[in-house]
Amino acid sequence: MSIIRLRNIHVSFGGPAILESISMSIDAGERLCLLGRNGTGKSTLLKVISGEVKHESGDLEYKQSLKLAVLDQEPRGNLQGSIFDVVAMGLGKNAKLLQDYHHALHNFTENHNEQTTAELERAQNQVDIHNAWQLNQQVEEVLSRMQLDGDMDYTSLSGGMKRRVLLAKALVIKPDILLLDEPTNHLDLSAIQWLEEQLLNYKGALMFITHDRSFMRRLSTRIIELDRGKLTSYPGDYDTYLRRKAEALHAEEVENAHFDKKLVQEEVWIRQGIKARRTRNEGRVRALEKMRSERSERRQQVGKVAMKVASADRSGKLVAEAEDVGFDYDGKPIIKGLTVTILRGDKIGIIGPNGAGKTTLLRLLLGDLKPTSGTITTGTKLEIAYFDQFRAQLDDDASVIDNLSQGREFVEINGNKKHVIGYLQDFLFAPERARSPVSMLSGGERNRLLLAKLFSKPSNILVLDEPTNDLDIETLELLEELVMEYKGTVLLVSHDREFVNNVVTSTLVFEGDAQVNEYVGGYDDWLRQAQGKQARGKQAQGKQGNDKAAVKSSAKNAVAEALSTGGKVSEAKKLSYKDQRELDALPAQIEKFESEVESLQVLMADAGFYKKDKQAIQNIQQQLVVAEESLSRCYVRWEELE
Repeated sequence: MSIIRLRNIHVSFGGPAILESISMSIDAGERLCLLGRNGTGKSTLLKVISGEVKHESGDLEYKQSLKLAVLDQEPRGNLQGSIFDVVAMGLGKNAKLLQDYHHALHNFTENHNEQTTAELERAQNQVDIHNAWQLNQQVEEVLSRMQLDGDMDYTSLSGGMKRRVLLAKALVIKPDILLLDEPTNHLDLSAIQWLEEQLLNYKGALMFITHDRSFMRRLSTRIIELDRGKLTSYPGDYDTYLRRKAEALHAEEVENAHFDKKLVQEEVWIRQGIKARRTRNEGRVRALEKMRSERSERRQQVGKVAMKVASADRSGKLVAEAEDVGFDYDGKPIIKGLTVTILRGDKIGIIGPNGAGKTTLLRLLLGDLKPTSGTITTGTKLEIAYFDQFRAQLDDDASVIDNLSQGREFVEINGNKKHVIGYLQDFLFAPERARSPVSMLSGGERNRLLLAKLFSKPSNILVLDEPTNDLDIETLELLEELVMEYKGTVLLVSHDREFVNNVVTSTLVFEGDAQVNEYVGGYDDWLRQAQGKQARGKQAQGKQGNDKAAVKSSAKNAVAEALSTGGKVSEAKKLSYKDQRELDALPAQIEKFESEVESLQVLMADAGFYKKDKQAIQNIQQQLVVAEESLSRCYVRWEELE
């Protein structure tokens, strides 16, 4: 059943049509992925559906009492307060009631006195008057499902956690449809996978814009494409869309070629002069005028980026070699014990959570940072092109041309000179756009400009730190091809799983506790190898556990005997005096460590344990690890001495 229906929607903002006679329907429970080149109007269409942008003509119909929520690319406004406050904002006018009640309850819990009691009673009365207890329960439910602590300060959260809070804010009203604009931008892999699981379990309809092909493949049940103002629906998955889109483009080319050939023939006929005028068919003349009009109104496909990289002389065979490298920041270890060799032609992917130290690792390998411990040897003849995820190399106040040319009229790519304007057109910058200041560019345009600037300089090492954000899929696939064909060495940091899979030969993965491990292949290869390693570890642990269990069983029996006889055991053979003293002391030590382990386990099993301070939790967990290891050593030593 359709919950939203669009009929002949038109939006132009006073210029060429952005949305031209758009018609579509959205059914309950379906997951639509909206595709299109940068600047084709995808975000505008979402805003029309949400009601933020008014359409100039056409009809937009909603199911009665439809609940609609939006998850934007970036947070709107200056969101502040606790996580509870931000999530409650999704409830609209009732948010203030719940926020006041939550604050009053928090203050009452922290400091129970007459003032906090009175504040709590007033807040409870307001919630009663407006019958908002069910809404408060909705906030608590979504906080629990999203594993969020409502009392934490929103502004202190990481980007990934903020996105989680914003999703909770969108879902708190239990919407019939959720609109998402580039939901995976700037999220790390774990956050993207968490978001996928949440959306797969969501029962309402989804409509989302994304350039993440793995995300799209997993979620979408239908793909709709916005191209030259027209909307086309492709039921099925992304691969089905690619096949049907190629077929549609081929049919369009054939039809246009046939039309253009006929138009040329008619133009020749109309210009035949006096002889043609004597037999001129006025109907044929009118048909020609109509054909001319149709041809002038034909909207051409948006051009494709034509990227080429200027190559430098080959670097030395060795690019970088790290031996037992460690790096600390403010006393905190970022990298420990890294040993890796990078050779000319390697394509290395770097994977890890946001804040793990991926950019730090890049700078270490390139020699920009000195390790705290260990050694790094960099190779010779290195010419580096560095794509910075923050685009710090672009001057916002200068024009696109000035950012690229820096006073040059021509750029030279592998011996071929090209005018700066022509080179920028290869990256889809029209001449008038090329004269605009960088501050006016979109995120995708900024990325294209930075790529154009980097690729105009000779290089034999290509360093790409999150290059895929804000790029449309066509440009992304062309960049993939370029990186795969690049003759030099590539160091790539990316959360785009398919991009990593397609271009790298090996990966360096941050796997917690400042450990960086190397794996052959891309993202999927890492997962398979890591799972295999984990399975082998469990197998070995199980065997070790069985061995330890046997040791413990034997040792415990002997310990019980020793305890029952005052700590003495029968000696199978004569021990040294020192060993005998150690053996006599072991029963008491084992009893002590068993008691300590049991006490710590009881403490950690308490329901309020994980509400403690983070450092206190970590200290107790570490105490348990130390106690268990000490107990295990005692059992093993007992077996040896016995």
